[in-house]
Formats: sequence, C-alpha cells, structure tokens
Amino acid sequence: MVSPPNQQNADAPTASAAALPDYRLTSLIVGCAIFLEQMDATVLATALPTMAHDFGVSSPAMSVAITSYLLALAILIPVSGAVADRFGAKRVFAGSIAVFILGSILCSRTNSLPAMVAARLLQGTGGAMMAPIGRLVLLRTVERRQLISAMSWTLMPAILGTLAGPPLGGFMVSYLEWRWIFYINVPIGLLGWWLVRRFIPEIPSNERPAPFDWRGFVLCGVGLGCLLFGMEWIGQSSGMAAAVPLLAIGAAACLGYLWHARHRAHPLIDLALLRIDSFRLSVISGSLMRITQGAQPFLLPLLFQVGFGYSAVRSGQLILATSLGAMLTRSVTPRILRRVGFRRGMVFNGVLASLGYAVCALFRPDWPFALMFVLLVCCGAFMSFQFAAYNTVAYEAVPTERLSAANSFYSTLQQLMLSFGVCSGALILKLSMGLEHHREPQIADFSIAFLLVTAISLSSTRWHMAFAPDVGHELSGHRRKS
Repeated sequence: MVSPPNQQNADAPTASAAALPDYRLTSLIVGCAIFLEQMDATVLATALPTMAHDFGVSSPAMSVAITSYLLALAILIPVSGAVADRFGAKRVFAGSIAVFILGSILCSRTNSLPAMVAARLLQGTGGAMMAPIGRLVLLRTVERRQLISAMSWTLMPAILGTLAGPPLGGFMVSYLEWRWIFYINVPIGLLGWWLVRRFIPEIPSNERPAPFDWRGFVLCGVGLGCLLFGMEWIGQSSGMAAAVPLLAIGAAACLGYLWHARHRAHPLIDLALLRIDSFRLSVISGSLMRITQGAQPFLLPLLFQVGFGYSAVRSGQLILATSLGAMLTRSVTPRILRRVGFRRGMVFNGVLASLGYAVCALFRPDWPFALMFVLLVCCGAFMSFQFAAYNTVAYEAVPTERLSAANSFYSTLQQLMLSFGVCSGALILKLSMGLEHHREPQIADFSIAFLLVTAISLSSTRWHMAFAPDVGHELSGHRRKS
C-alpha cells in the first residue's frame, strides 16, 4: 500500500527541510548510539566464561546478564514513542545516552551476578530509548525515497561496533580484565551525547499527546518480564518451582493486555497496526528470524571457549566473522533489493540465513579455522540482508502520523525476540546438559541448540511468501517484469 497523492505532504519530514542537516550526517550520529549498544553486546559475549568464573556460577547461568538488559529494552521501548512525543526526541535521545553511560559505570563495579543484573537493567533503561528514538529521528527527518540509504548509513557505525567488539573483548579478557569492557563505553558515550546535542535538529514534540497508558504499561511490563525470567528459570536446579508461576503470571498479563488494547483509544502498543499487511508480515517473520539471531551471540562464544577450549582472543576472532559479513552486505543491499525486490529476496535469503546457522552445529575443534571463519562471514551476510529488508519494508505503508507508534511496536518485538533467542539457546543448552548429566556443556549440547533454533527461523518462510509480489517497490525501485 502506497500513500495516495493527496497525502504527499503528510509523508514529508516533520521538521523544516531547510533546517535539517544532510540525512547522511543524521544517520551517522544515530548510528553512533547503535554502535555503543552493539559493541557493548559483542564485547560482553566473549567475556561471559571469565565473568562466570569470577562470580562463581556456571557459564550457561550468565545468560541472565544478557537477558536482563534485553528485558529492560523490551519493557521500556513501548514507551519510547510516547516519551519522545511528550518531551522531544532530541532531549530524550541525549538523556538516554547519559543513562547508558551511568549503567556502564555501575556494571564495571559489580562483584556478583545479582549486582550485575541490577546494573544491566539500568543500562538497558538507557538503551531502550537510544535505538528506537534514533530510528524515529530518521523516520521524521528523512524522505521515504531516501530511507533505504539512510538506514544503510545508520547501520555502518553499528556494524563497526560489532566488528570491534569480539576482538576487543578477547583482548581485554586476556590481557586486562573484563571490567574494561564497560569502561570503554564512557568516552564513546560522551562523544555520542555531544554529537546529538550539537547536530541533531530539534523535532517538535506532540503538542497534545495522548494520555499515557499506565495500565497497558503495567500489563506489558509484568507479562514480558515474567515470561522472560520464567524461561530463564527453566533448566536451573530446582527452577521449575519458580518458572511455572512466572510463566503463568506472564501469560495472564499478556492476555490481559490484548483485551485492554482492544478497548482503549490510544493503547501503549497499538495492535491495530497489524492490519497493515507489510507491517504485520515484517513483525511475524522478523520475530521468528530474530530468535535465531538472538541465540547466536550467546551460543557461539561458549562453544568456542567452553566446548573447543579456545582462548578469548581466538574466540573473538571467529565471532568477528559474522560482523564482517554484515558489513560487506550492507553496501550492496539496496542494489540487490532493486534487482530482485523485497519478497523474492526475503524468501530465498531467509532460507540461506537459517541454514547458515545450522552449519554451526557441525563445527568441531579439528575444523580449519579459515573454513569456520568463512562460513560465519556468510552467516553474518545473510542475516544482515534479511534484517535490512525487514527494517525498511515494515514502514512502507504506515501513515506518517502513526510512525511513532509503529516504531515503538516494531522495536519492542525486535528486542523481545532477541531476548527469547538468548533464553531459548540457554534453555535448550541446559536441558540437553540435564538429560546427559553434564556439569558443563559439551559440543553435542551446542549442536542440538543450534539445530533447534535454526528450525524456528526456517518457519518464517511461510510468512515471507505471504508478502505481496510488489511489496516495497516504491522503496527499492524494483519493478516486476510483465
């Protein structure tokens, strides 16, 4: 669906075009905030085994250090659009970076897993606003015909963050200590804060924002929080006694929100957006793919360090391959989409992206390093193309006045599915260890985990095929042949 001609003015950016900087500058600044998040996540992944040793817990138990951060994102991202509308996107964007810096400092000072979880929740509070509001700045200041290019420019710093993270994390764990992975966020965050204050334009806030949906916020928070932590407890020793009530409360709260959203004019997450075909299909298929993508940064470092006995530096070099593949693909993604279109690209590439991670189940310590590196480059390349397509075509038919709500909805599901990916990978790993009575995960346990999360992403093929043949043709420039 494309906006009719009489809505052309509605599709223009909110702020005056003359007052806006070049979209590439805005995209790079937004990308710097995403760089901070991506580097933090990839650096942390390589440090998990070392942190587990210092905290006196098993390596799989450290998944909570990742999911606690993603939980904060999933709970607070839904309010990002409402907060930006009420207080202004620029002000909230800068403030979120400051909170992220504070959380990073507290993470560096922790000495136990519970303290780390608390600090990661605060860090996630800042992160919950950084990426979605940065994307909202782009949606409100960039013309739709330039949106694919703007997204590509935004993702370049983010990819550099994922590139720098694994080797940097391996170096710090091997030659310094893991606390430095949080110290490094401080100078980068301060630079990002200054760039936002200096160059991001003032985007007018909504003069008459809708009343905040407090009941919806509580229902969403309780539902998502209980579901995620319920999954974390499954597989822990004596964890079922806590997991079952948490999962039951989470399911009841989510069902309560569904009823609440149908009877409120302006719900926290606007489920009516799912009536837009391209948005609904992007949400469903992207959610399934992101479960696999979320499990990958948790499973791979543990496989290489615990299963293969590699050093943190060696493991970081292999993890680097997925980021390198993503970076190589970003530059050619617009041209590929122009040539094959969104639907065909997502159908065929989605299968390749899923099967790429299935190959990881076959990795063994005697495999050549170069072969595993090349295969992981391909994994990163396929996934990068897939998510670039989702992130663009999702907003194709969303009216301008609903972009804020759509961005909050989409970002919430994105982070939630990444959280479920981590939980799913950890859960499968723990269950396999329990069945085989392994105290530490073995290579066979990792193989089972990779195969099962791959099966989840493969199921998205059905939804890719449901896209209209000409979906996104105005964005990509692709035209079907008669």
